[in-house]
Amino acid sequence: KALNKVTRLVGNATENGARVVTGGKALQGTFYEPTVLADVAPDMDIMNEEIFGPVAPVVRFHKEEEVIQMANDTPYGLAAYFYGRDIGRVFRVSEALEYGMVGVNTGLVATTVAPFGGVKESGIGREGSKYGLDDFLEIKYVCLGGI
Repeated sequence: KALNKVTRLVGNATENGARVVTGGKALQGTFYEPTVLADVAPDMDIMNEEIFGPVAPVVRFHKEEEVIQMANDTPYGLAAYFYGRDIGRVFRVSEALEYGMVGVNTGLVATTVAPFGGVKESGIGREGSKYGLDDFLEIKYVCLGGI
């Protein structure tokens, strides 16, 4: 089912003008080649559905605000990734992205010491790490006086 979805999304993108830079084919079994797509438009299905496959759609932009708006224009918010060297821009963009996790200069954000989870339609709350425990606890305040 997931392989069919990835195949459909890549096919739809290429039919609508995207270009396969590398990959773009299903492999034996349930595997799909790591794929990079160029010339992707923000209105393509691949930009509006969760892929859950090894596909990186690349979209051109001119201004920081423009790409943040494109990234946030989705009902999903599990994880976002970007590359940057300007530390001011890194913090500014990370803060503006509406995602539960943001990876900067890395493709791997999951670790046992960090909370895992998304926002919007990609999840409620966090799991993992000491912060993830909060979603499984009910806090009660008890005030004792004059015992």
